[in-house]
Amino acid sequence: MTLINNDFLILFCLLLAVIAFLYASVGHGGASGYLALMSICAFPIYILKPSALLLNLFVSGISFFFYYKKDFFKPKLFYPFAITSVPAAFIGGMIPLENTIYKIIVGLILILAALRLFGLFNNKEKEVTKINIPLAMAIGFGIGLLSGMLGIGGGVILSPILLLLGWATLKETAAISSLFIFVNSIAGLSGYLLDGKSIPTESFYLVPIAVFGGMLGAYYGSGLFSNKVLKYVLATVILMASIKLIV
Repeated sequence: MTLINNDFLILFCLLLAVIAFLYASVGHGGASGYLALMSICAFPIYILKPSALLLNLFVSGISFFFYYKKDFFKPKLFYPFAITSVPAAFIGGMIPLENTIYKIIVGLILILAALRLFGLFNNKEKEVTKINIPLAMAIGFGIGLLSGMLGIGGGVILSPILLLLGWATLKETAAISSLFIFVNSIAGLSGYLLDGKSIPTESFYLVPIAVFGGMLGAYYGSGLFSNKVLKYVLATVILMASIKLIV
């Protein structure tokens, strides 16, 4: 791997695995974390978006597998979001995002969601309520478009929405988000490739590291982490993503 100085290679690989672990444990792919890490390490711009989507694809797929095996996946909660998010993510993958104000607004919203999960506003868990399908489809379209434009899967936005609206439990949210990220990553990557671009060879070097961290994270998140631990990990992940968007 010649993307970074050899003196920092071990540290970079360790941080990449840790990011994949944290995100996979809550059903996420980790794109926002990978983007932040690669940006800090001064990766070339052409590496960032395709690498984030590629790693997202693998890690979210692994996470979904573990949560699905534990029977946390609820198809009725997934389809309303996916129906509109997939075509929107495909379109978003062909759109270069230049509006920094939009990213800042989304980042601030995520900070509020993270603080809510940390229990700053209210420590009580919401009771699960019936999903509003038209609203879910509208939310799915918005998240899909944004995820394709930013090079993320969208789970970091979907998760707090599901929890704050009371549509799913923590582990159901993780299962839904992981598959949501997986299909959006495929759509976003397809839009990116059909726009005449290609995935750099260097991006594939990062896959085994992320897969290792993702497998450990998904295993612990789906089975061993308590709801309280999972909530705090999710809040930390969302906070990391919001800082990346704002900065």
